[in-house]
Amino acid sequence: MQKFLQIFRAPDLRKKVLMVLFLLLVFRLLAAIPIPGIDTARLEQLFSSNQLFGFLDLFSGGGLSQLSLVMLGVGPYITATIIMQLLTIIFPKLKKAYYEEGAEGRAKFNRISRYLTVPLAALQGYGFLNLLVSQKVIGQLAPIEMISNIAVITAGSVFLMWIGELISEYKIGNGVSLIIFAGIVGSLPADLFYSIQNYTPGVLPTYVAFVVLAIVVIAGVVFVSEGERKIPVSYAKQVRGNKVYGGVASYLPIRVNQAGVIPIIFAISLLLLPQFFVQIASVSSSSIVAAVSAWVNSFYNNLFLYSIAYFVLVVVFTYFYTAITFDPQEISKNLQRSGGFVPGIRPGQSTAEMISKVVHRTTFFGALFLGLIAILPNVTQMVTGIKALTIGGTALLIVVSVALEVMKQVESQLTMREYDGIF
Repeated sequence: MQKFLQIFRAPDLRKKVLMVLFLLLVFRLLAAIPIPGIDTARLEQLFSSNQLFGFLDLFSGGGLSQLSLVMLGVGPYITATIIMQLLTIIFPKLKKAYYEEGAEGRAKFNRISRYLTVPLAALQGYGFLNLLVSQKVIGQLAPIEMISNIAVITAGSVFLMWIGELISEYKIGNGVSLIIFAGIVGSLPADLFYSIQNYTPGVLPTYVAFVVLAIVVIAGVVFVSEGERKIPVSYAKQVRGNKVYGGVASYLPIRVNQAGVIPIIFAISLLLLPQFFVQIASVSSSSIVAAVSAWVNSFYNNLFLYSIAYFVLVVVFTYFYTAITFDPQEISKNLQRSGGFVPGIRPGQSTAEMISKVVHRTTFFGALFLGLIAILPNVTQMVTGIKALTIGGTALLIVVSVALEVMKQVESQLTMREYDGIF
């Protein structure tokens, strides 16, 4: 509470916090303005029958379910960033620019991601509008109306990307993450009202157990998200003139949850694609399509099989994403260049192999953690039998991770102010 009050006592920090809140308020206002000509009943039916749309709505901050001016949210920018990270494997020059050119290389990487966001937003907007027309959520669009709507949707995504970068400049958390965080938190009152509305007398112990379990799960998410394995690193002494440099000891932190929420995004996107294509093909009267549709629907209705498939995909994608974003060879080279070494391990290839072994072990626990968090809503639903009670999932992981990041950045700024006061 004392640190919370210090935020508003410091004029510069107070201004930053208020500006971030104002930008998030602008985002929430835009997310509440729908495009014209929507059949609300068909829209609700479409979202209730397809989990993929509900997942995409999470990253649009609730704008997709309202078909708002910012219906795609920061989804295209996230997609562009993921594509760029994958391209660093294919193109060595891009990898060199990202890892070796420092701040300039990262700025170039982010600039290309911004350029890529525009065509991705236009393509996603075009595909989603066509789907809405085929499902009769909106009426048939003339070519000029389609172009104007795509332009508005693309502009909304680019505008949110700009707001996210403005928020990041204030160093009160990552802008894109805070936009997603605001969308999730903004939906909490409606979820709470839904839970109260569907309350069944006589199941009070279930609700009490749910609250206790929710607190335990949140504490576990915080504990694992902050967990890391520290590899000791020593630096050799270097004599330059009459001065001695180096000779200090440090450590290389290997996070348990190295991949964040990206594996869950990959897994659920792949898992829900069959349902998406079946829904598009449902307009056909073919017996084969009907049989495939029935099989797919039976799979999604079976929570046990669905949860197993979801868990396995999350674990696989955690290893995959960690492998493409964390390069032990590059870290070993950087340590060797700076005169650092792991005690008892030869620099070079031996260090890279040791780091790789540690990463594989920690990733195993991180993958199990992400898999359990991902399927926890299904588990609570199977145990309690109440759809209104769900714990865990991507939303919880995002909220906790963003809250921890904001807390750390605010604390660092408060600490710097204390040092400034001393000096």
